[in-house]
Amino acid sequence: MGDILFLAHRVPFPPNRGDKIRAHHLLKNLASIGAVHAGCFAESEEDRAGESELETICASHRVVNRTKPLVLAGAEAVLSGKPVSLTAFHSVKLESWVRETIASRDIATVVIFSGQMGQYVPDDFDGRVIIDLCDVDSAKFEGYANAGERVWLNAREGRLLAQEEERLCKRADTTILISENEASLFRDRLRSTADTNIAVLGNGIDSVFFDPAGIEANSAISARPGPHFVFTGQMDYRPNEQAALWVIDNFLPAIRAVHPSAEFHVVGRNPTAKLLARKDEPGLAVHGEVPDVRPYIAAADCVLAPLLIARGVQNKVLEAMAMAKPVLATPEAATGIPATDGRDWMVCQADAQAMIARLTQVIGDQTANSEMGRNAREFVLNHHSWDAMLAPLEAMVATNRPEARNAA
Repeated sequence: MGDILFLAHRVPFPPNRGDKIRAHHLLKNLASIGAVHAGCFAESEEDRAGESELETICASHRVVNRTKPLVLAGAEAVLSGKPVSLTAFHSVKLESWVRETIASRDIATVVIFSGQMGQYVPDDFDGRVIIDLCDVDSAKFEGYANAGERVWLNAREGRLLAQEEERLCKRADTTILISENEASLFRDRLRSTADTNIAVLGNGIDSVFFDPAGIEANSAISARPGPHFVFTGQMDYRPNEQAALWVIDNFLPAIRAVHPSAEFHVVGRNPTAKLLARKDEPGLAVHGEVPDVRPYIAAADCVLAPLLIARGVQNKVLEAMAMAKPVLATPEAATGIPATDGRDWMVCQADAQAMIARLTQVIGDQTANSEMGRNAREFVLNHHSWDAMLAPLEAMVATNRPEARNAA
């Protein structure tokens, strides 16, 4: 079958944020299929420390520090007519390593994780190409522009990324999206679906790690009356920052008018200056990076997923459900998770009063709260194990390539 070349925009160790979690499990699955050679970027000392994990799982690897300033990436993008997302992740060092690896190893398949890395597939590579786009990034930037955020820049990024996504789809033997909704959106945005093969591999969850049994709730939170609402994620990621600020400005005052001791807990690394500036407001706690997110989830009366712009499947939602916690999600955050509203979780538009009305289902009623939590965990166990999600990957790697693609 030959070896596999795996390229990711971040070192997939430790698996402590959404994209790294998916890349981590994808790499482990590929390593169970054949010899893997991995190339990826490191942005921090934590990423660099993950290189030791790559050594244990890969036949060879290359980690390149990503130090290019965003201003420089932006200038390169304007001069080259490319998306900033591509120039930000362009490296001559990694490009050379990819070519050397393909030349010196028996590489039969290249697996790309995230569209930024598609630029590293050489035009003359005649093996199998599998690209995991995860979600439709171009639509996310278009959403920013439509919301009035840096309109020219985001509209440009969305337009150019859409062109790159279509190019990659035509180049690949298989293009993977994270949900049927994302796959349908992607197909609708293509100028032509001829000579494309689009598949869906959903996100899984480690239900053994995210098991409420034996996890003590954070004592500093549980000692206070509440109710407690928790939101987790990478807090310098714009959709997460936007969601947290919306809760602070809209939901938190409204819920405290009904429950004066209610608290909102923002849990996740790199909270932005805008979030930190609000941290002393009544009912708000900005915890920043924590060694283990599970005690914070365990202390929640309800986990919020109030995203206003979202793509793909939200790991934070699956983690909370696996921890047997009621989740209140906006429709944007609920995309790609076929749970039942009112039984497994609650889905509600970003409207403070409407959310409060939905929360009466589980706040103050411990029996109802526990029942929804049990249903949530059962849903995850039945539908979102990583083994089940990635089961089709081996066939994608092993399937003979169509003659038309071999000749292309």
